[in-house]
Amino acid sequence: MRLTTRTKSLGVGALAVALSVVLLPVHGANAAVDNGSGRTGGASAERTVDEKTTGDFATLADAVLTKRTSALLDGARPAARAAIAPVGDVRVAGGAARAEDRAVTGLLERKARLAGLREAYTAADVDVDMEKVDVTGDRATAEVTETTVLTYKKIRGDEPPTTGFQARHKLTFTAAADGGWQLTGIVSLSEGGPAAVNAPETAVVDEGGQAAPSGQAAGTTEPARPQAKLSAMAGYNYPAMAKYAEKYWKNYNPSYRKFNGVGGDCTNFISQSLRAGGWQNDTGWYRSYKNWWYTSSNQTWSWTSVPYWASFALHSERTYNLSNVYHMGVGDILQMDFSSNGSKDHSMITTYRSSRGVPYLTYHSDNTYRKSVASIVASNPRATYYAFRT
Repeated sequence: MRLTTRTKSLGVGALAVALSVVLLPVHGANAAVDNGSGRTGGASAERTVDEKTTGDFATLADAVLTKRTSALLDGARPAARAAIAPVGDVRVAGGAARAEDRAVTGLLERKARLAGLREAYTAADVDVDMEKVDVTGDRATAEVTETTVLTYKKIRGDEPPTTGFQARHKLTFTAAADGGWQLTGIVSLSEGGPAAVNAPETAVVDEGGQAAPSGQAAGTTEPARPQAKLSAMAGYNYPAMAKYAEKYWKNYNPSYRKFNGVGGDCTNFISQSLRAGGWQNDTGWYRSYKNWWYTSSNQTWSWTSVPYWASFALHSERTYNLSNVYHMGVGDILQMDFSSNGSKDHSMITTYRSSRGVPYLTYHSDNTYRKSVASIVASNPRATYYAFRT
């Protein structure tokens, strides 16, 4: 079962929260039976989390993520600066509150960078699913999945209606002397994709294992004259690629294996999308970057590995590199090297291009729908980008 908190229509100003509580089991060997005082009986004095406290954890998680998101909304500075109120006997510890204030300051700076790239958001829906709670001694951890949809402001006039993403978080709560709980930390459980647009900047982790050829990096400034879509190979169905990706961006296709937790699902997802648009298997040794295939029992490294996919795509001449990320059209692939150390880390597919020349990317890890190139660059300014014309 899941406990869900939902924030509807986050516009400028009010942030309404509705909570629907469902019985949620507490996991972990140390979870114990509450004796009514908030502590267990016996010598261990083990703390517990009951149904109400689980609901309060979820509501506080929603409030933290809502505050972050509101910092990005057009004209929302006063709401973003508001303190996070306690929920029942659960509150934000001083250190965590200061960390969230720093996060909001960084997000306000990100909003300014986005404004310089002519992107803004007018409203948002934040939805938090509580996945599980574990209790050990006087500490509890809660894992939640955030699903957020942001409404694009019509600045250029041709933006899509919305962008959406899913992100997983782990919150740590510490028992307080007064019998309540304090939120002492929140960390991302992302599997290595670009930071969510409402996420504070954090250190990045490289996938490693570069294979040749590696390709040429692309510029990230918006060009005056976007490059027309010219296929590297004839016969691909680009609308089919986009339709597939936008169908399965958060509800995965059960016909394929998932690679979440074992390096991330991003390149597996773009491979599926490319196959939907006409890419054919290239048989051979599964560890060679010169081959690309998927079967019911195995797949090549180039199907799932970021750098191996790039090497196959260039070696096979199914793609070539574009000089600027704004040149991408529907069906083109964008890869990122988060730390700019020469090892590519993440793959995304273009599923929408506005009439004024802005590509919008859809991807797994974290699951994201129609995120603009502008917001990706603004959220990851130190990354190196590789654009592939398919």
